[in-house]
Amino acid sequence: YDIFSKFGPVRQIRRGCKSDNKGTAFVVYEDIFDAKKAVERLSSVNVGGRYLICLYYHPKKTSLHSGQ
Repeated sequence: YDIFSKFGPVRQIRRGCKSDNKGTAFVVYEDIFDAKKAVERLSSVNVGGRYLICLYYHPKKTSLHSGQ
């Protein structure tokens, strides 16, 4: 929260817990413009010896009618 809240109110931070997203965190801001600032300013920042890669989350589109 200390790092990400500098850019605006954070609604939630969740860690990825599946093997394919280990080391991933999902940060949800109250305002999209705060998220935009965080992505722009935190990408490639070194935190604890690791570099942040900040991206916007794009959920996979699922079809409600698949298989019909």
